[in-house]
Amino acid sequence: MSTPVNDFVRKYAESGTVRFHMPGHKGKKFHGMEPFDITEIKGADYLFESEGIIRESEEQMSRAFGSRRTLYSTEGSSLCIKSMLGIVKMCKTHSEKMLVLAPRNVHKAFINACILLDIEVKWVYPARKSRTICSSEITAEDIEKAAAECGRKPDCVYVTSPDYLGNICDIKSVSAVCKKIGTVLLCDNAHGAYLNFLENNIHPIALGADMCCDSAHKTLPCYTGGALLHISENAPESFLNCAKNVMSLFASTSPSYLILQSLDICSDYVNGDYKNDLHKTVLRVERCKKKLENFGWKLYGNEPAKITVCANESGWDGDELGNALREKGIEPEYTDCQYVVFMITPFNSEHDFETLEKAMSEIPQPKILIKNEYPEIPRAVVKMGIREAAFAPSKTVNVSEAEGKICAMTVTCCQPSVPVVISGEEITSDVIKILKRYSICQINVL
Repeated sequence: MSTPVNDFVRKYAESGTVRFHMPGHKGKKFHGMEPFDITEIKGADYLFESEGIIRESEEQMSRAFGSRRTLYSTEGSSLCIKSMLGIVKMCKTHSEKMLVLAPRNVHKAFINACILLDIEVKWVYPARKSRTICSSEITAEDIEKAAAECGRKPDCVYVTSPDYLGNICDIKSVSAVCKKIGTVLLCDNAHGAYLNFLENNIHPIALGADMCCDSAHKTLPCYTGGALLHISENAPESFLNCAKNVMSLFASTSPSYLILQSLDICSDYVNGDYKNDLHKTVLRVERCKKKLENFGWKLYGNEPAKITVCANESGWDGDELGNALREKGIEPEYTDCQYVVFMITPFNSEHDFETLEKAMSEIPQPKILIKNEYPEIPRAVVKMGIREAAFAPSKTVNVSEAEGKICAMTVTCCQPSVPVVISGEEITSDVIKILKRYSICQINVL
């Protein structure tokens, strides 16, 4: 077992060393994990200047993913997303404002990065329009069309895949378009760390992305906050040279060693038994999906380890279906008025699957289709730059009073922290309907 970070911390915890350093608990049990919660003491390496045990662990993780370099984050994919965009900005060779092509179903961290880095975004709208903010079935053709309309070459293309509902983008085709137009591809793969370990590897790095982030804690056995920033073999050399420095711009100077240990142990697991464990799980998910469909439930998405139920196509409000499942001892990953999402890993037991299948077989389906009550997500009416609007003086108003006004701070639905309306955009009557659909009652406007 190769776990250099975990080995160091455990040895230190057992050493009896007098701790005249942070954290304040001094390794004494108060919450339960204190002996293993340390700071960047001598020998523990430095996350953003890693040359010792952290670097060794990162290199082991990099080998598992086939990347040129994999960097650890203890602040989730949010840090990785900001860092990817910061790396592109630092490495661009022109003086114009950085321009990014992206579909609308980005995470809030993307918007925050655009505000902090003063990035211009051209939104890419799929030919097949969506009725939910959580998903955008974007194609390579959609990307190529949007790029042609830009007036200049975008500095990067940014996609979210898999999205929150389990829809996987054709990364290989999008990558080919990016190479054709001469730009780089970034992917928010927060939900898809496991894709690298399928029998058919469909991880973004394997399919041509230049950089991507994985929320390791979402699908791998890591503590919450553990994430990975991958830089591919084909990415520009300059990305590799500045990556750690850019990450340190956005990150805390006190990374959690509890999270680092979990990433470290995970790096050993994914280089060992994980692939076999995942294969068995994916087969079980396939059987579960077939059973749910046989019960009459409609499913969405093509992600192998996620089950998304189209609740409204069976006459249910998704939030109400979620509550019915909670009464049966099941907590979904996400619910809204349309969908219920279940995230699955090898750590879900056979009992878990049987409990879900039993519950879904017992819940009645009124069969009253209500999906058409939800309008298509409209194109944004952009009035100001994202950064300019976010930092402008604003006031809070009720959503019903916001029509015609300009959004100040971006409004997201949490979870999944995907924006409904973004800083600088006009709040139209269509936008108000969507805000109300997600139970957002107030909004900051200019």
